[in-house]
Amino acid sequence: MKRVVYTAHLEFRLKIRDIPHHLPKRIFQEAKEHYYDTATGHYVAIDKCEFQGKIREMALTYDNKRYAAEIITIHPIKAYQKHSRISSGRWKKI
Repeated sequence: MKRVVYTAHLEFRLKIRDIPHHLPKRIFQEAKEHYYDTATGHYVAIDKCEFQGKIREMALTYDNKRYAAEIITIHPIKAYQKHSRISSGRWKKI
């Protein structure tokens, strides 16, 4: 299993969005959906989890570095946003 590294931007987002610190690593390791974002050149992992009292899909943006998976940011994503990015071809399933 690849080592997981949190960027400073991710640490900031975790604080302002009040997301538990362990959640990005869990999503990266357990997500069944991984995509390549052709617009940004980053990878995206999607997984459902409890967030603010609801079960939500969370999008995790990361880069695959030689030494580790570097997690850039995390945010809740709505079903229509995910569907739109997949159907437009922006996100390619990996």
